[in-house]
This record gives sequence, structure tokens and C-alpha cells, in this order.
Amino acid sequence: MSDAQRATARQIAHKHLESGDPLGWFEELYALAGGNASIIPWADLRPNPNLIDWLNQHPMAGSGRALKIGSGLGDDAEELARRGFATTAFDISGSAIAWSRRRFPESPVSYVQADLFSAPEEWRGRFDLVVESYTLQVLPPNLRPDAARCMASFVSPGGMLLVIARGREPGEDEGRMPWPLTRDELSLFEAQGLKEISFEDYTDGESPPVRRFRAVYRAGGAV
Repeated sequence: MSDAQRATARQIAHKHLESGDPLGWFEELYALAGGNASIIPWADLRPNPNLIDWLNQHPMAGSGRALKIGSGLGDDAEELARRGFATTAFDISGSAIAWSRRRFPESPVSYVQADLFSAPEEWRGRFDLVVESYTLQVLPPNLRPDAARCMASFVSPGGMLLVIARGREPGEDEGRMPWPLTRDELSLFEAQGLKEISFEDYTDGESPPVRRFRAVYRAGGAV
């Protein structure tokens, strides 16, 4: 991710945040890119290596329903489908969803334009694996509790929520977007009735390396 990519995204995001529209910048950024993935800071055109690593450690392929939150250009969703999940992927940006469908015209993934805060009611309690990577950390702090509630609501009884985010200490400067999260902020999911079953605090292989949190939460009910 280049400094120019970050600067463009931050400029657009700041404009929308100042106007009281904290979610509108995603569509503007994807539309501005016009099919050029180099404009999108997080679009590596490959699955997230932190997701790949977790899936390799926890083989679950062959059954179950998965949901990818903030699906971007579709690489993570395609990986979930490749591993056998019946996968739904959504993004607030209609341009991102159309782009994903163009990239993967034969895909089994169900790509849906949807707002996290007003997602289809039929998604409630439906998914065995919900994957959230880097969405919570780009939302303003005041939106995070409600976002965590919505994310947790998608998990089926006995299902799991996988969360991947940049990490920081409570007293550490959060810097500029994407804002790293503290472990206390991840406890928002436990406040929604999910149980933390694993938590990893590690440095990834990026250059320069980035501190990451990777946590898994399970919903109560039948497994």
C-alpha cells in the first residue's frame, strides 16, 4: 500500500466524516478508481494472508455457510468459497460489488450490496463463519459498538466470528486511518454475548511489519 493510496483514501474519508457521512466514502473511492485496483489501498488482488494462515491452521472446508463483511474486490470471499463454504459477501459500495462480479463471473459466491447497519434480516443467526477484517478499524469510534452488534448478529448458534485488525496499546497514539484497535475495543463482541475462544497478538510479514490482532469468538447454542 503506497503513501499516495493512503493519502487519497484519507482525504476522501475525511471529507465524508466532516459532512456527517462516515460511510459514504467507500463508494466514492471505488467509483473514483474506475476499475484501477491500484487506487484502492487495501486491494492486493489476493486473499488476505492473515486469513489464509488462519484457515490453514483451522481446516473447516466442505461444509457450512460463510459471510465476508466488507468484501471489497472479492478475494477473501473467493478463498472461502474455494475451501468449500457456501459464501455470501457484502459491501456497502455498489461499485465494489459490481467490480467483484466482473472479476469472478463464474463465482459461486453471492455478492450483495448491503449496509452493515441495515443488513437483510434473514442474515441474522445464519452463518457458521463470519469474517471481519479491517472494517471495524476504519469506522469512527462512536460507530464501533453498533457495528460489533451487527457483526455478532450474523453468527449462527455455535458459529464463529473471526476478526482481523491492526492492533495497538490503549495509551498508544491511534495515528491516522486505518485506526488500530485496542484489545479492549475487541471486547465489544463479548458484550454481544459471544465468547472469545482465541486471541493472537503478532507482527505480520509486511514491510514495514504491522502489529495485528486476530481473534475468534463463538456464539452460544448448538455446535
